[in-house]
Amino acid sequence: MKNVLIVVLAGKETHEGMARVSNALVIAKEFKEAGYNISIIFDGAGTEWLVELQKADNKLHDLYSELVDVVAGVCDFCSAAFNVKDALKAQGTALSSQYMGHPSFKKYVEEGYEIITF
Repeated sequence: MKNVLIVVLAGKETHEGMARVSNALVIAKEFKEAGYNISIIFDGAGTEWLVELQKADNKLHDLYSELVDVVAGVCDFCSAAFNVKDALKAQGTALSSQYMGHPSFKKYVEEGYEIITF
């Protein structure tokens, strides 16, 4: 079975950012449905999306809800830098800080994951 890691770095301030996160979720769904070992990490400005995606009135909420089980990490450091750490903690989102406050990507490389960034 193939391993795929999708890293969401896109911010939420532009239409282009919304398109990138939308594509990331659609592609993650395709891999999940095909039986791939799929994981998603929200890093950098992408941490802002988790606050939005968990809102029921967000256009991407339903799609995100189908994939919440494959969210492998949300950057602790970046969530603070983009001022969403408290909101994420209030939502019960676990933050990743394995390497210098950030999620570790080394283990994914060592486990042979294909990495796709958005």
